[in-house]
Amino acid sequence: MARPVIMSVDDDPEVLNAVERDLRVHYGSDYRILKSGAPAAAIDVARQLQERGTPVAMFLVDQRMPGMSGTELLTEVRKLHPDARKVLLTAYADTQAAISSINDVELDYYLLKPWHPPEERLYPVLDDLLSDWKGVARVPYEGIRVVGSTWSATCYSAKQFLAGNHVPYQWIELERDTAIQEVVRPLAGDPPQLPVILFPDGTHLVAPSSRQLAEKIGIQTRAQLAFYDLIIVGAGPAGLAAAVYGASEGLHTLMIEESATGGQAGTSSRIENYLGFPAGVSGSDLARRATDQARRFGAELVTAQEAVGIRREDPYRVVQLSDGSEVSTKAVVLAMGVSVRQLNAAGEQSLLGAGVYYGAALFEAATYRDQDVSIVGGANSAGQGALFFSRYARKVTMLVRAESLSRAMSQYLVDRIAQTKNIEVLTRVEVTGFSGSGKLEKIALRKLDSGEEQAIGAAAAFIFIGAAPRTDMVAGAVERDDKGYILTGPDLPLEKDRPKGWLLDRDPYLYETSTPGVFAVGDVRAGSGKRVAAAVGEGSATVSMVHRYLETV
Repeated sequence: MARPVIMSVDDDPEVLNAVERDLRVHYGSDYRILKSGAPAAAIDVARQLQERGTPVAMFLVDQRMPGMSGTELLTEVRKLHPDARKVLLTAYADTQAAISSINDVELDYYLLKPWHPPEERLYPVLDDLLSDWKGVARVPYEGIRVVGSTWSATCYSAKQFLAGNHVPYQWIELERDTAIQEVVRPLAGDPPQLPVILFPDGTHLVAPSSRQLAEKIGIQTRAQLAFYDLIIVGAGPAGLAAAVYGASEGLHTLMIEESATGGQAGTSSRIENYLGFPAGVSGSDLARRATDQARRFGAELVTAQEAVGIRREDPYRVVQLSDGSEVSTKAVVLAMGVSVRQLNAAGEQSLLGAGVYYGAALFEAATYRDQDVSIVGGANSAGQGALFFSRYARKVTMLVRAESLSRAMSQYLVDRIAQTKNIEVLTRVEVTGFSGSGKLEKIALRKLDSGEEQAIGAAAAFIFIGAAPRTDMVAGAVERDDKGYILTGPDLPLEKDRPKGWLLDRDPYLYETSTPGVFAVGDVRAGSGKRVAAAVGEGSATVSMVHRYLETV
């Protein structure tokens, strides 16, 4: 297996040699360290590495070079290695250029020269960036292989589960690999059930459920204990924040997540307005970091398991799981988030996973390289998706019901989209149908102002049209508003100055539902901010309310 590359570029031989020396000392055992004294030569090497299938983990380049600036060089090599982390070496006088390049080339970091001592000023930064790269990059390896068809919904679900849980795998297109067909035929039948998942130990699974796949690869699917201080249902930003603070403060904490941590935010290609990340952070990276943090403090995570109900047995609360088991707790935080609202257009169901996707489906980006794709929706998540896919697709067409993007999208995204040449925005249109033979080929549209109908070609459509709360599991257990969002604290309806059915001598705490000891945070809560930072804030703050409640039981 070829080691991934870290490449440094600087026209000053003394600086270049110093960079190479420091990189070799710290990273030489795990990465191949390359250097170049000329931008043009560096581009040639980057192209050769791409042709050989050798991954580049990081480019570390000087900003001020003759003939081509560092920013211009990163613009070129980014086309060849879009997942590589990008770092500029700058003098103090060039810091404004570095800050500007955060948007121009999605710069990950800039370092001021000199960077010595490297143990304090170089390695911690690069360690963090390389950790991020490992979380998203697909590098050559001998591990799990997923054999299937690009246009199969079950194959898409398996890839989505593995990618969401940061499990590396190799995708093999069955129709294009005659050798693998001979391997799969006796395992999966004829016609084959897909996907067939091959493991390094020689075993396999055929069209597995998420739980079967999770158990096989070692993801925890059952609670280790029968009783916890705190159970958190859902592991999006709000749930993860509650887990971090609950576990760090000594509560035996369990998170229950149906698919993968991060929730809706976890599928975001880039969150650029989250405090502390001036270059932005992908939802996947943020979720991975938060999950690791929660586990480090001792929080337990159960995945591929759905919470289907909650029962009150004072002074305890019992959470019912989809496999029929139950787990008891002193307190519950409901952080299920929202599910993507369905478009329900003609032809949609038959093409789900075969060109029609809900959410960003970031792991499918390479499938649609140099093809035309469409984004359905006009809010922030749609804008982030459009910018992400513009890096791979030939053309991205945004299909928006509103009269402009500004109605529901943050201005910084509106501006970025306007500056991206291969993104076209069609406003005042609605999608009426999808069509294609086994895969998406056409999207049917209707102009809202004139009623005129038209069709556009598209290899893929990614749908972001709003969300609905995932609160069926608590129907009848806690009060909800007419849209299904959970009511908490001062928003609870009152009867004789107390919430309906409330028997305690105190008022409900902030974020507490109509059932004492059951709290709701994040997007699932009525009146929440519907932003990642707001969800993290609510998840963090609710733990203090949990402590106050625990003092009363």
